[in-house]
Amino acid sequence: MKRIFIIHGWDGFPEGDWFPWLKKELESKDFVVQVPAMPNTNEPKIDLWINFLKEIVGKPDKETYFVGHSIGCQTILRYLETLDKDIKIGGVVFVAGWINLNMDFIIKEEGDEEGPYEIANPWLETKIDWNKIKVHTKNFVAIFSDNDPYVPMEDSRIFKDKLKAKIIIEHNKCHFRGIDGVTKLPIVLESINGME
Repeated sequence: MKRIFIIHGWDGFPEGDWFPWLKKELESKDFVVQVPAMPNTNEPKIDLWINFLKEIVGKPDKETYFVGHSIGCQTILRYLETLDKDIKIGGVVFVAGWINLNMDFIIKEEGDEEGPYEIANPWLETKIDWNKIKVHTKNFVAIFSDNDPYVPMEDSRIFKDKLKAKIIIEHNKCHFRGIDGVTKLPIVLESINGME
C-alpha cells in the first residue's frame, strides 16, 4: 500500500495551496494520502513538528513517500535524520525547500523585526546531518521557483550536493502558494510517478 504524506509550510493548512489538488490526483492512483494539519502552524517548532510527523507516519517503509512545502521540507529532512539507518522509504519531493531564507524580505513583508527571526532562527541554525538523511532513499526531487522571494536560488545547490537530488526550476511560481496563483502543481505529481 503506497502512502504519501504532504506536509504544509509555516502558516499553511491542509486545504490551502495545491494540496487538495495533489491529494485528489494521488488518490486516483491508489495512494493513501494524508495532509495533516501541523501543530502551531503560525509558530512552527522543530521538535513539535518532527514528533507530530513521527506519530502520524508510524512505521515507514519503501512504500512511504513524502511531499513537503517550505518549512514542511525542513520537517521531513529532520524527521528522516531520526530514523534508524536501515529504514528505506519510497522518496521525497521538496517544494520551495530552504536551508537559508531571505529574512530581509520576510521582515519587510511582516512589518515585524523580531517575530520572524525568533521563529526561523532554530530552523536556520540547527544543523542538518545530511548523511543520516540520504541513506533512506535515492529518490529526492527538489523543486524551486526562479522568482521565490523567500528562498535563495543557491539553496538548490545544497539539495543537489548533499542529497544528489534532482533539481527542477519552475518559472514565476513565487513561493508556490495559492496567493501566488499556484493551485495545481503537475511537476510534483510527475516527480512522484517517476520514482521507482
